[in-house]
Amino acid sequence: MAILLLSTEACHLCEMAQQVLVHAFDQPKIQTLVKQHKIDVYMQDIIDQPKWLDLYGEKIPVLFDEDSGLTLEWPFDLNATVSWFEKLYAVTGSEAR
Repeated sequence: MAILLLSTEACHLCEMAQQVLVHAFDQPKIQTLVKQHKIDVYMQDIIDQPKWLDLYGEKIPVLFDEDSGLTLEWPFDLNATVSWFEKLYAVTGSEAR
C-alpha cells in the first residue's frame, strides 16, 4: 500500500507532519498493521499534479491514499494519524497492497 504525503517545498507544516508520521509508526497499533500489510509513505509535491494543487493547495500537508481516496488533512496529530491508518485498513481490508 502506498500512502502519499502531499506537500510542497519549504513547508514548515509538512515537516511537522513528517514528524507525526515518524511517531505514528512507532505506535504498537501501527506496527501491527504494518506487519499485516506492506506500507510505504512517499512525499509528493502537489506542484507535480495540477489536480492535487487545485484540491489541496490550501490544505497541505495531506495524507492521501489513491486507491481508496481517503485523506487526512492538516492539522492532524498522533491520535488522528493512528485512527486514519486504522480506518484505511478497515476500508481496504485484505486488498491492501
